[in-house]
Amino acid sequence: MSGAFFRVEGLTKRFGGLTAVNDVSFELRRDQIVGLIGPNGAGKTTLLRLVTKILKPDAGRIVFEGEDITALKPWDVVNRGICGTFQNMRPFRHLPIVANVMVPLNSPRAKSRGEWVKRMEAKAMDALEFVGISDMALEPASALSQGDLKRLEVARAIATEPELLLLDEPLGGLNPAESALLARSIKRLHKGGRFGRLHAEGPAVLMIEHKLKELMSIVDRVIVVDRGEVIADGAPDQVVTDARVIEAYLGSEHAAAAAALPE
Repeated sequence: MSGAFFRVEGLTKRFGGLTAVNDVSFELRRDQIVGLIGPNGAGKTTLLRLVTKILKPDAGRIVFEGEDITALKPWDVVNRGICGTFQNMRPFRHLPIVANVMVPLNSPRAKSRGEWVKRMEAKAMDALEFVGISDMALEPASALSQGDLKRLEVARAIATEPELLLLDEPLGGLNPAESALLARSIKRLHKGGRFGRLHAEGPAVLMIEHKLKELMSIVDRVIVVDRGEVIADGAPDQVVTDARVIEAYLGSEHAAAAAALPE
């Protein structure tokens, strides 16, 4: 699908005297994986929280598939096809891991996706296998490491079969091999290689990640924010050589970041 199917226009969020997101505007196409990077405190997570309606913007609007969704509630956003993961993970720790994935499978959106709803446990197991933790399905979520909790969060998000998947540092806590595997899985998901889907298109992805090597290996485009504002937006190889990005985010680590680009 060509053309922008998601956009934010003039999005602004203030916390007292601090402007965390300042008049941010950008568009996403359905056929893109987009990286969202910037220094700590740049406003990246706040931006995702505005999109998922966990936070209410002070100004601006959010448009998804031609419809203004700025005033929707978080659960309505999920049922429209936008779902994400966040750094502060909140699993149902007393429930088995597979049951954690079965919870979002009870959402109206998930129940409308086809015949697979008649085999909910199998669908949940498919999601866990996709992120690589199906062997721990019957363990309580409290038994998971931080890295595996990240993978559980991704499984719960993709179980709703979103059209737009928002990921906040999904590779955090994973070792290099695990990070590379999950990055490839996200790419495969985007290309339509997913469980039980009724059509070939995978979701668009907007992904915050500090592991530049893995991020740059799968994204089509990178948006850089600093102090709540977009300072660069373009192809990965262009962004890492942008003077504003080097100053605000990469600094003396520019050489390492450039080396992280795929050959």
